[in-house]
Amino acid sequence: MQQSAVPELAHTHTRPIHWVATATAVAGVVALSSILQPNPATAAQAAGPETKGAPAVTAPPDPAGVDFPIECGPVKELVQKQASGDLDGDGRPETVVVVHCDAAMGTPPDGVYVLTRTAETGKPRVVATLVAPKDRLTVTDFALRGQAVLATLLGYSSADVPSCCPDVKDSAKWQWKNGAFIRSTPGGTRTV
Repeated sequence: MQQSAVPELAHTHTRPIHWVATATAVAGVVALSSILQPNPATAAQAAGPETKGAPAVTAPPDPAGVDFPIECGPVKELVQKQASGDLDGDGRPETVVVVHCDAAMGTPPDGVYVLTRTAETGKPRVVATLVAPKDRLTVTDFALRGQAVLATLLGYSSADVPSCCPDVKDSAKWQWKNGAFIRSTPGGTRTV
């Protein structure tokens, strides 16, 4: 057997001080790596020529907490129906709601309101009234189709008709044109 020409190396025999030095070095690397982290990843991409000027998609306005122009006295307002869509083509959704007073008896009249978000705070607010409660109408078959609001309206032929029994049925369609919601009636007014 041939003897090694190199004398025995000191680090070939482990001693407790070697373990302490190794543990200290590993702890230092872990601590340093936790401090030096890369920037967090994001899903958003920098705006390029194809996305420049594209409107940001936002959530539709939530009607909760909106002050509707309806007088309910001691009872609360009730959002009966709602639908959301981009009605004016600006890339931001609006919400259309049917609201009436939560009366214990009778048929309270409905109001139909369009909500959008304010540019400054993003808080929902009423921007248009399509049906005012003073018109004494009840809204049925409410829907959004494309950029149009569709509804069937039940009303009264005179003030003498009791609130329980609407005797006029009308179809209505509203669309955003030239800065306002314009109502068109597909069919003529029909009695119920």
